[in-house]
Amino acid sequence: MSIELVTAERPLYAELTPAGAFYVSSGPELEGNRSILFHILREGSRAPFGRETACRWTRLDAPDDALRSIFRLQRLGLIRGNPEPRHPPEQRLEDILPGLLAQLSDGQRALLADENGFYLSTSGFLHESAEELAGLSADLLSLQGRHGRLLRNNLRIHSETWALVDPAGQSELGFWPLFIGPQRFMLIIGGTPLLQSQPFVTLVQILDQRYR
Repeated sequence: MSIELVTAERPLYAELTPAGAFYVSSGPELEGNRSILFHILREGSRAPFGRETACRWTRLDAPDDALRSIFRLQRLGLIRGNPEPRHPPEQRLEDILPGLLAQLSDGQRALLADENGFYLSTSGFLHESAEELAGLSADLLSLQGRHGRLLRNNLRIHSETWALVDPAGQSELGFWPLFIGPQRFMLIIGGTPLLQSQPFVTLVQILDQRYR
């Protein structure tokens, strides 16, 4: 998207990139850039991008200021323009999650758990393993809460992702917190994560639809 495209003959629809979906779900704060990205996540496919939507998403009265805020997010690689609206799936969350999770791991092994240690859906993990992994993820969330100040303030580590790695430093099992409104989830991925993909954007979108 560019400022010229606001008045182009062929309109564009704003949508989050995988990096944008990762950023918007990486923390609980709903202000600033994260608030704008949530608006785009929820409304980007409803109408072509324009000055009115830019003002509404940014809560700025001056269209030029609103456009600059939107285009800065594009330069950061958090949003992009699409000639066609990409609507979220209409299936039930329970039906779409297993196939979606399978696309987030090179070995098709992934699991989504809530902050209480219950898993919502899994792909590639047996039921017993899924239950124990979900419980482990709740322990990691508690651990992060107890030691978050050390990691963020003293060590300047702002990621809340945990992983078990092989001798080469490659993840064998990763735990990725997802913040959706007031809800907190843990995405557990066996093998190499494939989060730079549209299925990850779709996952964040459908969780936002259900739990925001």
